[in-house]
Amino acid sequence: MSARAYPCLVADIGGSNARFGWVAARGAEVMHIAVMPVSDHAGPVAAVQAYLQGLRPLLVQAGAEVAPRRAAFAVATAVVADRVELTNGHWSFSRAEVQRSLGLESLLVLNDFEALALSLPKLQPGQLRQWCASTGVPGQGTSAGVNTFAVIGPGTGLGVAGVVFANGEWVALPGEGGHMSLAPADAFESELLAHMWRSYEHVSAERFLSGIGLPLLHESVAAVRGATGYQALSAELIVERGLVGEDAICAETLDVFCALLGGFAGNVALTLGARGGVYIGGGIVPRLGELFFASRFRERFEAKGRFRDYLTPIPTALITDTLAALSGAALALEQQHE
Repeated sequence: MSARAYPCLVADIGGSNARFGWVAARGAEVMHIAVMPVSDHAGPVAAVQAYLQGLRPLLVQAGAEVAPRRAAFAVATAVVADRVELTNGHWSFSRAEVQRSLGLESLLVLNDFEALALSLPKLQPGQLRQWCASTGVPGQGTSAGVNTFAVIGPGTGLGVAGVVFANGEWVALPGEGGHMSLAPADAFESELLAHMWRSYEHVSAERFLSGIGLPLLHESVAAVRGATGYQALSAELIVERGLVGEDAICAETLDVFCALLGGFAGNVALTLGARGGVYIGGGIVPRLGELFFASRFRERFEAKGRFRDYLTPIPTALITDTLAALSGAALALEQQHE
């Protein structure tokens, strides 16, 4: 895309917050980032206008253009038509109407994990925490020809995406991998799934490995262990009590969560051939802190029988930069064809 296609606006829109950023030129870093509550605005047009109003004095002072020519929105929902409806938010909008209202030459709308996947090739060491030095940093120090990466994000739901370098550009591979069937690795995990099958015909990975799934995993652990006085807890309380060790069922829930996530991540790596690395995003794992890095995640990631040697060299890392999807949206604009 030529220089005259800039400046551009990028956004990462979730159910609770919308993050906005400004890209002044091709290849430039995302700047002037602002986080705005979705509930404070009727829709994306109002939110963008509020963002631009606050940004205008800075741009005028710098002698820069004050209106974006193009924009890219990463949204927390499937993108299939002109109408976009957030899965866990009240915004519903027409892409064509937003483009017209904001006077944009083009508006690119992509799934939030598609944008996060596009950010992977450019992530720097300061934006992530690798599993351990022996496995390396994703995308660095890998063998020639390694050009596929994957990202898995346990948040409210379970997002999965990949990205591959082909024909001179990075191509995102969006999908609904979080709804793949969850596979147990031992008798105890089989009992957990059997318990959940009593209530759900299909037990997906998201059914346990997400914010909405963690309470169900906790319920299943309590049932299989025969815990007396079971009390339903929110994901937040399960994490809080499990980390301090005051509740044995919560602590075991977190242990099983990390193990199941490792096994699922290994499956994704095998499916996509993600030799460049597997990244963990989303809001749950960062809250686990050192417990995650002392867990069975990596052990289970590699535990694939004859393909252990295939998985052992693949790096894994936790994304610590909550704004990474904005750089992915910027890359999508950069690669947009005339």
